[in-house]
Amino acid sequence: MASTTTNPYTTTKEIAIEIPKFIRIYKDGTVERLIGSPFVPPSLQDPDTGVSSKDITISDNPSISARLYLPKLTQSNNQENQKIPILVYFHGGGFCVESAFSFLDHRYLNLIVSQSNVLAVSVEYRLAPEHLLPAAYEDCWTALKWVTSHLANSPINSDPWLTNHGDFLKLYLGGDSAGANIVHNIALRAGVESLSGGVKIVGAFLSCPYFWGLKPIGSESVAGHEQSNATLLWNIIYPDAPGGIDNPMINPVVPGAPSLAGLGCSKLLVVVTGKDSVRDRGVLYYEAVKKSGWKGEVELFEVEDEDHYFHAFNTETENSKNVIKRFASFLQF
Repeated sequence: MASTTTNPYTTTKEIAIEIPKFIRIYKDGTVERLIGSPFVPPSLQDPDTGVSSKDITISDNPSISARLYLPKLTQSNNQENQKIPILVYFHGGGFCVESAFSFLDHRYLNLIVSQSNVLAVSVEYRLAPEHLLPAAYEDCWTALKWVTSHLANSPINSDPWLTNHGDFLKLYLGGDSAGANIVHNIALRAGVESLSGGVKIVGAFLSCPYFWGLKPIGSESVAGHEQSNATLLWNIIYPDAPGGIDNPMINPVVPGAPSLAGLGCSKLLVVVTGKDSVRDRGVLYYEAVKKSGWKGEVELFEVEDEDHYFHAFNTETENSKNVIKRFASFLQF
């Protein structure tokens, strides 16, 4: 039996905070991400969907980039000026893991784009804890403004896919988990601040939105609520948030939060799953939007017996296919 020896000079780094199986932060500032799929390159034509993708730089300072997706155009509409809806998408991962360039997101966006026939811009925003919130919100707002700037056909930072094929009368936002949280906050901002050329957001889907709050609601457990992963995560990604876990960016229904009547889009789709720990927050958000006086149309779509963000991890199940079909239907009208 082989023996092992311990180096007496080896030191073990001290852990400052950890969310098991998710992220570990050491006292020396080192960050260890415990989940996440590998990066994959864009493809000229995905063999399964026919979708083409490419990576572009939106800003060097701060560093913001994106992966663009263009569906396979049919022969009848393969013209330089053929216009299709635009989806600006924000990936999930608790603001601190995953990427617009990861395998999971690449596969997922290929499916959404092929079934929806939209031009997608999947934003690579800066991650916490190296870049604490509100950095991600600012990056995504900058990315959205970059997209809408193409309406003016400016030669600066212009992308031919957006210029030639983007229909700016059909601009959508979408996101899962933390990305859905971003969608909400960007839509609120769009209700106050104008986008380039007066572009308006038609609709937004929020899938398994990461919302939380100090007081438990619905089926949330009272015991250990303050030590829940949702709370621990917020303390990692936005430790100085005014109001803590009741900051309006994470708890949009807290007293004093901006009115949901100000959402800057015409329709909303909120997707929740029955086994998701944040399920009741998504339902509460849907109900609050309905009661807010918002003039748009809001719909709740629930998938029972499924967990958080399940449809991106296993795209081949019937439930996953149904969610993606629902997105496609939402984005086509």
